[in-house]
Amino acid sequence: MTPIAVIFLILAIVIVWGGLIASVLLLRRRPEVDHYPSGAVDDHREDHAPLEHDT
Repeated sequence: MTPIAVIFLILAIVIVWGGLIASVLLLRRRPEVDHYPSGAVDDHREDHAPLEHDT
């Protein structure tokens, strides 16, 4: 492999594995969401059937 290919390989490994390690450490520190955003007003979309078109 050429030196530039080795450099890019090492860079890609550091980015991927570094992101994985950072994610694991962040989830270890704060595993659950403290609070969820408030929801919107219920618009009863599930009460209506989807539109049916004659073809």
